[in-house]
Amino acid sequence: MTAEPVSPTSPAPGATDRPAVRVALLGCGVVGSEVVRLLTTQASDLAARVGAPLELVGVAVRDVDAPRDPVVDRALLTADAEALVAKADVVVEVVGGIEPARGLLLRAIEHGAAVVTANKALLAEDGPTLYQAADAAAVDLYFEAAVAGAIPLVRPVRESLTGDRVHRVLGIVNGTTNYVLDRMATDGLELADAVAEAQALGYAEADPTADVEGFDAAAKAAILASLAFHTRVSIDDVDRQGIMQITADDVAWAARTGHVIKLLAIADRRTGEDGAEGVQVRVHPALVPLSHPLAGVRGAFNAVFVEADAAGELMFYGRGAGGAPTASAVLGDVVSAARHRVHGGRGPAESWYAALPVLPAESARTRYQVRLDVDDRPGVLAHVSAVLAEHGVSIEAVRQTPADAPAEPAVEADDAPGVARLVITTHEAPEAALAATVAAIRDLDAVREVVSVLRVEGA
Repeated sequence: MTAEPVSPTSPAPGATDRPAVRVALLGCGVVGSEVVRLLTTQASDLAARVGAPLELVGVAVRDVDAPRDPVVDRALLTADAEALVAKADVVVEVVGGIEPARGLLLRAIEHGAAVVTANKALLAEDGPTLYQAADAAAVDLYFEAAVAGAIPLVRPVRESLTGDRVHRVLGIVNGTTNYVLDRMATDGLELADAVAEAQALGYAEADPTADVEGFDAAAKAAILASLAFHTRVSIDDVDRQGIMQITADDVAWAARTGHVIKLLAIADRRTGEDGAEGVQVRVHPALVPLSHPLAGVRGAFNAVFVEADAAGELMFYGRGAGGAPTASAVLGDVVSAARHRVHGGRGPAESWYAALPVLPAESARTRYQVRLDVDDRPGVLAHVSAVLAEHGVSIEAVRQTPADAPAEPAVEADDAPGVARLVITTHEAPEAALAATVAAIRDLDAVREVVSVLRVEGA
C-alpha cells in the first residue's frame, strides 16, 4: 500500500489535530505589521514546522483607530495589553523602549508565556531581570531580532559557539550610520545631508540620535558581548562615540590614505594590567583599510566578524534593519518557542558563569591616525616624533602635504612659516597612551591644530 504524498505546504501529519499555539503581538508598526503578514500568509508552513497551528489572538496598540496596514485584522486590535498577554502562549514584543515593554514581558512570563522580543534597549539595560523571570517560570526568552535584523547572529553566538572560546566580536551593527557614512564616501555629502536622505528613505527616525550618537550600536554590542563572553555586560559598560563629529573632509582623507570610515562595535576578551581576564566593549567610528571585508559593506547592510579558538574567523552579513528582515528573525524565534510548547523542551538560559570584569576604555589597544596642521619648517616632525616616543607610541606611517588653504587666510608676518599637514598613523598601543600622546602634541608650539583623530581597526 503506497502512502499518500505530503504537500510541502501542508501541515505535518497531526499538526492540525493539536490545539493552536496562541500568539499575542505587542506593537503594530512597520515590524509588527510584517509579523502579522508572515503569520497570515505562511500559516500552513508555520503549522507544519511547529506541529500545531499558530493563532494570532490579538495585537496590542496605543490607538486602535489609527490607520493600519490592511493585512492587520482590525478585530484583533486592543489597547488592553495586560489582558492580552494573560491569554497567550507566546508573546511577541516589538514596541521598543524600556516601559511599558518590561512590565508587559514580565507579566507575560508570570502567566507562563514564552517571550520573543526585538527590544535591544531593554535587553542591554535590564536583560538579567528578564532572564531570571523566564528561568524561574521555565519559559523561553528569544531575541534574535534585537541584533542585526535578519542576520542569524544571536543564535550562532548563543548556541552554535557555546562549545568554543570567543575572543573578539567586531562589526557594523547599525544600518543607518553605515548608510550615512557610505553616502558621504561615495558622493561627498556632509553628514547632515546624508542623515536627511536616510530619514527620507525610512532608514533613520525623525530623531536620529540613537543611531548617530551610537546608542543603538552600543546596546547591540552589550548584548553580543554578554553572549560571547558569558558575562553580564550592560549598555553603561560600553565606551560609546557616535559619528556626529565626522566631516566630509574626514571621509575624503580616509580615501586618500586607503581607508573608509565605519561605525564599529568591538567587544574583546583581554588581559588586564593585573594579569586577570576581562571584557572591553566599545563603539566608535574607525578607519577600515579598503582591503578589509568590512570596507565593502555598503548602504544599510550590517556585517559582523566573530573570532573564536576552534572556529577561527566567522563573518555574518546581511540586512540589519527594516520591517521584513526583522520580522523574519522574529518568526524564527516564534517557531522555536512554539515548538517547545507543543513538543516540550526549553531554549537556552542565560549563561554568565564567567562573570568577567568589564575593563575601562583606556585599556583597549588600538591604532590612531592623527591629522595635524603644523608650521611648515624644519624640525617639526622630529618634535612630534619625540612626543610619540616619550609616550611609548611608535609610528607606522607618516605623510606630509600642504594644508588646504583656509577660506579666509589669516594675515601673518612676512617671515611667518607656512602651514603643512601631517598625517601620522601609529602602531597599536594602549588607548590611554594614545590619548595622552595626542594631548601632548596639541600643546606643541609648532602645532596649529589637531584636525582629526580617528582609530584604525581591521588592519
